[in-house]
Amino acid sequence: MDHEHYSKERSASLDLLLRFQRLLVSKLYPGDCVGQVPNTYSPDLLGVGSLLKKYTALLCTHIGDILPVATSIASTSHRHFAEVSRVVDGDLTGILLPELVVSVVLLLSKNAGLMQEAGAIPLLAGLLEHLDRFNHLAPGKERDDNEDLAWPGIMGSFFTGQSCRNNEEVTLIRKADLENHNKDGGFWTVIDGKVYDIKDFQTQSLTGNSIL
Repeated sequence: MDHEHYSKERSASLDLLLRFQRLLVSKLYPGDCVGQVPNTYSPDLLGVGSLLKKYTALLCTHIGDILPVATSIASTSHRHFAEVSRVVDGDLTGILLPELVVSVVLLLSKNAGLMQEAGAIPLLAGLLEHLDRFNHLAPGKERDDNEDLAWPGIMGSFFTGQSCRNNEEVTLIRKADLENHNKDGGFWTVIDGKVYDIKDFQTQSLTGNSIL
């Protein structure tokens, strides 16, 4: 309901598929039936699981046909990637798939046996290669990957070296600005023409302020 205005922009068939998908997930969600005997499922529940598998298979077939074409067009330029991403975002790939993946993970955490019985997870795993190829075309992918892999407290740009200049605007700092900043209690220093703020490091350093 929070994004009701998005629903108006979707086609009626896509909106119906989303509602159907949510209905399947709600029927499989254990709810108050947590105390049931393990590995024993009612025929109705197995039927819903089978229906989820068929639905996932059809969805994955469609996405498996769309993504290679989208990747081929998006690889032309960053502008093509942006346009293709906008189209894919409004397609089944961008609307149904993300919510389905989150829902399957949730159901797997609640009732792993039933989800394995349904067999929908291997179908989704088949899309990983297509999704990975498309995502590798995203501008700034290397920087995002480095930031995701960076230790907490370490800037991701530390790993990108000179390439960070292409992604971030360089701020010029005058010598007078640096001196005024340090007079006010800051701790900026210049190394090879670059300004570094080492005030936080000052409190952690074992070498003392003299070396700094």
